[in-house]
Amino acid sequence: MFADLFYTLRKAEVPVSLREYLDLLSAMDQGLAEYDVEDFYFLARAILVKDERHIDKFDQVFGHVFRGLEPPEFDDGPAEIPEEWLRKMGELELSDEEKAQIEAMGGWEKLMETLRERLAEQESRHQGGKKWIGTQGTSPFGAQGYNPEGVRIGQEGNRNHSAVKVWDRREFRDLDGDTEIGTRNIKVALRRLRRFAREGAAEELDLDDTISSTAKNGGWLDIRMVPERHNAVKVLLLFDVGGSMDPHVKMCEELFSAARTEFKHLEYFYFHNCVYESLWKENRRRRGGGTPTWDVLHTYASDYKLILVGDATMSPYEIAHPGGSVEHWNEESGETWMRRLFRTYPHVAWLNPMPQDRWRYFPTIGMVSEMVDGRMYPLTVEGLDDAMRGLSR
Repeated sequence: MFADLFYTLRKAEVPVSLREYLDLLSAMDQGLAEYDVEDFYFLARAILVKDERHIDKFDQVFGHVFRGLEPPEFDDGPAEIPEEWLRKMGELELSDEEKAQIEAMGGWEKLMETLRERLAEQESRHQGGKKWIGTQGTSPFGAQGYNPEGVRIGQEGNRNHSAVKVWDRREFRDLDGDTEIGTRNIKVALRRLRRFAREGAAEELDLDDTISSTAKNGGWLDIRMVPERHNAVKVLLLFDVGGSMDPHVKMCEELFSAARTEFKHLEYFYFHNCVYESLWKENRRRRGGGTPTWDVLHTYASDYKLILVGDATMSPYEIAHPGGSVEHWNEESGETWMRRLFRTYPHVAWLNPMPQDRWRYFPTIGMVSEMVDGRMYPLTVEGLDDAMRGLSR
């Protein structure tokens, strides 16, 4: 069984060595993880995974190899109903007609003012109803209910994609930069954005100069070397992650992998929905290990080509209002930060993974497209081709 884990990890191109596999067996012999699947998972991951980028692949392989494996039962007590079943039973389900009868609170200021009042007045947990912070109701505040414009509190994941603000600690996954590209079309499109220059040490044979120098030297071989040619274009790549971008992870990973091979000068950061005062390189550390957006603006010069990848679907408040971010209180609006980005980097393209025929249904897509002067392109091969041509001008 352990050998199967080792070989499957190798097959998935996770760089696992035989020495590390033997270390895992030795740790098991010493009883570091005997009868607990979770303990074994963390032990195996700590020994076999050397780079955080491979954690996602390790999780997939581990789930495949040990599918159905459960900790041994030591008693014959009654079977428990799975927690996710209970959670699903507790969610409020309404028909389209019932949803249409529920009115929004009436704007950002009214929503925030009412939330402050509810926090000051409410003294206990509440379920159902349309006023208090609770669950399974039509109040603008809470979880597992429905309201066309509210604050989601204490709920895992999206249900109706209508929350104005989210008061939960959500974890997003980093993009896998080693994803294999299923087609070369993405790379071909990115190659339209290139400007070659010779950089670094002289490591490449200059055949023409070698022949000429040898002839001038009376036939004695005179080898001439030149620096290797690289794509000198500088790219700053910003990815929207989490929430409505989850269905587009594979497409973004393919783009990320292609960009890493095509551009020597590539810098990347993540954001959620809209750019605010900080960006981050690792999603698990985004709350405490982010990079101030001001630092990004002052570190990477205006000769960088700016590419943003996101579906631009969010609440309009997230763009237009201070405090409009769904996850934190932003002192300045998202529009303020986005316009700073676009003033600093005149060559910009926004790649949208949502099908273009659906863009007209989301007002925020129009708002973002206007800010980038119409330079929003669908994340398709044709859209990439148009975006690279635009950035090359």
